[in-house]
Amino acid sequence: MALAAPAAAALLPSLGRLGVLLALVVSVYAILAAILGQLRQRPALVASARNAVYVVAALLTLAAGALFYALFAHDFSVKYVAEQTTRDMPWFIRLAAFYSGQSGSLLFWAWTLALWSAAAIAWAWRRHAALVPYVTATLAATQAFFAYLLAAFADPFERLSPVPADGRGLNPLLYDSGMLVHPPLQLLGYMASSVPFAIVVAALATGRLDAVWVAAVRRWMLAAWAVLGAGLLLGGWWAYHTLGWGGVWGWDPVENVGLLPWLTMTAYLHSAMVQERRGLLKLWNVSLVLASFALSIFGTLVVRSGILSSVHSFAQSPIGPALFVFLALVAFVSIALIVWRLRQLRDDGAVDALFSRETAFLLNNLILAAVALATLWGTIYPLISESVRGVKVAVGPPFYQQVNGPLLFAMLLLLAAATALSWRRTSVPRFLRSLAGPAVLAILVAAGTFALGARSLTAQLGVVASVLVAGVTLAEVGRATWLRHRSAHEALPRAFSRLVWRARRRYGGYLVHLGIVLIGLGAIGSTWFQIGHEATLAPGEQLRLGQYTFTYLGKTERQEGTVRTVQAAVGVAAQGPLAGDTVLLAPAKRFHRGWEKQPGTQVAIHTTLPRLDDLYLVLAGWEDDGRAHFQAFVNPLVSLIWAGLALVMGAAVFLLWPETRRVAITTAREAPIARHRSRPDLAGAVRALGRPVGIPLAAGVAGFVVVGAFALTQTGGLRVSGIPAASAASA
Repeated sequence: MALAAPAAAALLPSLGRLGVLLALVVSVYAILAAILGQLRQRPALVASARNAVYVVAALLTLAAGALFYALFAHDFSVKYVAEQTTRDMPWFIRLAAFYSGQSGSLLFWAWTLALWSAAAIAWAWRRHAALVPYVTATLAATQAFFAYLLAAFADPFERLSPVPADGRGLNPLLYDSGMLVHPPLQLLGYMASSVPFAIVVAALATGRLDAVWVAAVRRWMLAAWAVLGAGLLLGGWWAYHTLGWGGVWGWDPVENVGLLPWLTMTAYLHSAMVQERRGLLKLWNVSLVLASFALSIFGTLVVRSGILSSVHSFAQSPIGPALFVFLALVAFVSIALIVWRLRQLRDDGAVDALFSRETAFLLNNLILAAVALATLWGTIYPLISESVRGVKVAVGPPFYQQVNGPLLFAMLLLLAAATALSWRRTSVPRFLRSLAGPAVLAILVAAGTFALGARSLTAQLGVVASVLVAGVTLAEVGRATWLRHRSAHEALPRAFSRLVWRARRRYGGYLVHLGIVLIGLGAIGSTWFQIGHEATLAPGEQLRLGQYTFTYLGKTERQEGTVRTVQAAVGVAAQGPLAGDTVLLAPAKRFHRGWEKQPGTQVAIHTTLPRLDDLYLVLAGWEDDGRAHFQAFVNPLVSLIWAGLALVMGAAVFLLWPETRRVAITTAREAPIARHRSRPDLAGAVRALGRPVGIPLAAGVAGFVVVGAFALTQTGGLRVSGIPAASAASA
């Protein structure tokens, strides 16, 4: 009996592999049953497909549990466990090892997708029964694809013989609490876009393209947007305090591909309101939802195929071609469905006036699309250059700053304008009155920053736009609260709380805008007002950086288990009006066994008050005579980025909070399984885009080409190695 438990534990990897294989088979069955149930008007088959999705969720939960057990039981007979863990690894890093490798991250993707799909189908079963068959088939097809990847290319339960006594473990860069939040949130954000995609595919397939699908998609898209946005910013936080280069966002290819679907999700959440209120931007909304999922798959392709060089990506892998084929299939099906239903995607009317919220949201879509296009172009340009010219090219941050900077500035101005505009039509005098006070405030703040030494025109424009958005938003909230206070005779706090709670979508959106403003101010401060210096100091020597003096006090070395830590002690004192107590910073390098040539960096960061300067110090190296090499930065306002993230996440929870009022629902028995036929309308596609979008889109594309060509010719934005691809490969 004593051997029974170990024997059962040894079977768990085999059960995990069996769970993946059965999940593939059951997913294929769910596709067939859902489609046949729709075509043959057989609700029982549709119900069977729904149950199959639940079974897939259970099977992949079994597989995930088996891998978790293997990781925590140090079962080094499993190759993935031996590659990702060691016996002395902390428990939280062992937990993160589940998704730190190629096959584990794919299992995490598939497992969470199965749970998300089961929840989505259970939610839609009574509310949107007519869409359920194709929602089920689409989600099951996505599930089948990821189960196929696990079964054919990335088996997380592959056995290893002989069994090693210990594993290799993770790169020291991953020994950080950020590993617990950034990768899973990024993966969850990608995965969550599958439900809006499935709902839109179902709406297009059935022809049920009224406003119902927009309401059905909104909350699922909002959840995906919030999770992916949190993953992106927490990735910036992780890079900021771990990589030691002093910044938050480096325009790395993997960062960029995560940003792309977030931009299209943001555009959808704005333009969906236009369709719900006015019946406009239908084609935009369908396209944005489909594009968000396609870009999520593109991000997965970039990270897991190794086709682009990135500190975040995995090595080249055989799953790349399979992901590319799946992405091509998603794009083909999406375009085909749009063309098929194009007649039903025509708007119910037109924009009434230039000064209206509808116009602002349309322009917002164009700007976000332009940012996404510029970011995509900068990301894939190295691939195009290497394949066409045979020369390796790297597109650096200056390109993105030169191209996306003006676009994001215009978006902030548009955000302020949209808040001051009404639906349908707004009189110009009323619009200008709404902007007058916030504009004066923004100019005064810019004058103040100029007096304090800020001379960058770009930074000043960013500050003006950010303060303008905050001023208009707060003024609108204050005006509405005062009117309710006067009309309902309520105390101001009660008037404010009741106003916000009864119009959660509007005021939750305002909270998001204020969070974006904080993030924008933090990005401006850390990008344009950062000061930094590299220095080699002997004990007792000083470095002066801005208003701060860094004094090197010495270094220590200690051994803790298999980790050797070299730590420096540096005292920092502020000068002038900021003078106060000395702050002790302790940057370090950590050498893990087996990774001595790739030490982990422990950055020392201290935020000063009230200036909100981040004192950022990196120990870059040291000499035998006691001298040490440092990289020191003063990063103003970075903490506003994390405050903005907290505000945006709080606003997202507020927006996702369940409604208290009852809504009518239709049961699966009552809802017909509808079939609609329509002919493709290619000419209509051109006409549909022509009136509301054509001229601005053409102007935007032309401007993008001119600005992008200029930016790419700047030596700071484009680095050409001059090494032919063949020579680089042989080297």
